[in-house]
Amino acid sequence: MAGIYLHIPFCKQACHYCDFHFSTSLKYKEEMLQALLNEISLQKHYLLGETIETIYFGGGTPSVLQPQEINQLIDAITQQHTVATGAEITMEANPDDLGSQKLAGLRATPVNRFSIGIQSFFDEDLLWMNRVHRAAEAEASVKRAQDAGFENITVDLIYGYPLLSDTKWKHNLKKVFELDVPHISAYSMTVEPQTALAAFISKKKQPPMSEQQSAEQFILMTDAMQANGFKQYEISNFCKPGHYSRHNSNYWKGVKYIGLGPSAHSFNGDTRQWNVANNAKYMASVLGENMVPAEVEILSETNRLNEYIMTSLRTAWGLDLDKLNHIANGAATELLKIARNYIDEGSIVQNNNTLILTPQGKLYADNIAAALFFDERT
Repeated sequence: MAGIYLHIPFCKQACHYCDFHFSTSLKYKEEMLQALLNEISLQKHYLLGETIETIYFGGGTPSVLQPQEINQLIDAITQQHTVATGAEITMEANPDDLGSQKLAGLRATPVNRFSIGIQSFFDEDLLWMNRVHRAAEAEASVKRAQDAGFENITVDLIYGYPLLSDTKWKHNLKKVFELDVPHISAYSMTVEPQTALAAFISKKKQPPMSEQQSAEQFILMTDAMQANGFKQYEISNFCKPGHYSRHNSNYWKGVKYIGLGPSAHSFNGDTRQWNVANNAKYMASVLGENMVPAEVEILSETNRLNEYIMTSLRTAWGLDLDKLNHIANGAATELLKIARNYIDEGSIVQNNNTLILTPQGKLYADNIAAALFFDERT
């Protein structure tokens, strides 16, 4: 089984914190759609005939596409690949794009899961982030999607930024629980280079993010999720039983996938490649030269070990020591020498041949993973 990711590089406006590749001009949307259709054909052999289990429309803002454009892309995929019956087909959406008419049109597509970018239920916070939608629209969009027959919905929230008091954070969580969605993704606000937020902080127009605030709101969130029947199956992802994201879970488990569109990444187990993050160059290459403008990295044994450590430790399934040995014989013994310190301090628990982060360890997941990384092996 494998997955396909389509990067739709358009947004109505730029969120202050976002560093994903996108354009705020829709002028070349038709040409981009044709380029994506061409790349689907050009990349058809990348997965060597693997059945497609998940399709994910990300971005950018994929909900700027019309239902017929979604159908065009999915039809092209089914012509080049075997798509599993019951495949998970997710579309990221902004609340302001999910009107009743648009939702009715999307019901006629194979899309069966929405990821709705709510972020907050406070207008002042949404303005601070430079989001397009407002709080009332966020709540209404989820209800409209449910009324239209979409039950498999996840929503995004952000915490750990200066405007968000604990009281407001509890309100956001309570609000999303009341919407009765089966999946929630929640991310700590990070300051990425080259974003408006980074510029505001460097010019002292905004205060820096507080690690203590983020940690405290993370704990508050995990307690609330557990109390409301959600399982934390990955550091930032929570679901009701049976509703985890199959697409994202496959990333963390090392399943192969193709990334289509400018800036999209692909992985087939042996190599990783990424398309040029420039709309004009991407379209010129794919449409004018019938070539995918991508850089390719052949993954060394050390690359594969460290990538598995980073992704697996973020999940409830944990790090499988047998799988580590499958990548490199004897690697588990080496790793356990360092991991023993984290086991003893209570940041990692060992269940037979699996290492899993404890609630304490999840607060420092990236640091722990980095400490367990292997140096380049010869």
